[in-house]
Amino acid sequence: MRLLIIFCWIFSHTQARFTHHPFASDTLPIHRVVQLAAQQTKHYLSAHRDTLQFLHSEHANGEPVEANLHGWTAGFFPGKLWYLYAFTQNPFWKQEALAYTQPLEADDTLTTTHDLGFMVGIPFEKAYKATHHTPFREVLIRAARSLTQRFHPQVGEIKSWDGGPWHYPVIVDNLMNLELLFLATKLTDDSSFYRIAVSHINHDLRYRFRNDFSTYHVLDYDPETGKLLARKTWQGYADSSCWSRGQAWAIYGLTVAYRYTRNPEYLFYARQAADYFINHIKTISDHIPPWDFNAPDSLQQLKDASAATIAASALLELSNYVPGKTHAYEHWAVQMLQSLCMPTYLNTDSSGFLLVKHATGDAHHHREMDVPLIYADYYLLQALWRYSHMHTADFLF
Repeated sequence: MRLLIIFCWIFSHTQARFTHHPFASDTLPIHRVVQLAAQQTKHYLSAHRDTLQFLHSEHANGEPVEANLHGWTAGFFPGKLWYLYAFTQNPFWKQEALAYTQPLEADDTLTTTHDLGFMVGIPFEKAYKATHHTPFREVLIRAARSLTQRFHPQVGEIKSWDGGPWHYPVIVDNLMNLELLFLATKLTDDSSFYRIAVSHINHDLRYRFRNDFSTYHVLDYDPETGKLLARKTWQGYADSSCWSRGQAWAIYGLTVAYRYTRNPEYLFYARQAADYFINHIKTISDHIPPWDFNAPDSLQQLKDASAATIAASALLELSNYVPGKTHAYEHWAVQMLQSLCMPTYLNTDSSGFLLVKHATGDAHHHREMDVPLIYADYYLLQALWRYSHMHTADFLF
């Protein structure tokens, strides 16, 4: 039945049409949020500047939690710095962005992680766009080659983790790191990157979604046969539930995949993932999702603002590709962004270090619950940038 739905949908949605965005500067307090982010980041740099340590979160006492050079979130802090430069054109932010980006070149030969898109792709793509400096391009290509080393032809996907109780785990987050491969294709004309990315997505779509288009977090395969062994969770409430950030990763990753491939099947799944997300935030007063859409009522109060920032940014891009749904996707992106820019979710203390409050990293293991997280800041600034540059050449900075 699902294949019939996809078939019919594909042939009725083959062209992306762009509509004028009537940007109203008073819809979102973009200038105020950027100014606050700049103040907080300057405060952090004045107290803790170390270009081998990358802001990740904050302790309850206000002290920073930092990732080292090989932490999966290391690239988000320089990514945030690049957005501060993009918004302000202040050379101070370019200088700091470069200072925190360049050490991450050390990660471009890592083959022990699937997160190279986050760690290397985010900061170095922005560095290359901002400077056109050829060595940054080479870092991106090397990182992409390293990522391909985690691809197993028998499974057809890139392996996520090497440890844990798994055989060959592939997590939904992995869809995000495929952009590095698509980018490398564009930079080199080497189609092997593209083929691996497309293989990963095509195999993933066989098993990632339930019938209601919610996502499983972990797909575990037999590496010898490529057979699916189990569909589990690691950060969601239960194997049968929908972890909200995982759903946001799916919207975002599949939207990016459509951007590079124009494969209508990818757009179909991006839309279905988005519609599931939207249908579940519609009835929430502030439209910010809980950490898991299917967690018991007693646990629904625990929010994940990072899922909202990721989904909002993804919806703004997705709105460009879906005639007839442009307004709806923009509308729900803005609904989330308006809440995120209110004091309930926005840390208005300029002596703090991070913008977004009430994010949740891993409630399943009782870690990083109701805390600020750097990737929430990054995707909030990205979403605000995208909203203020809808239908311009700079939309995808």
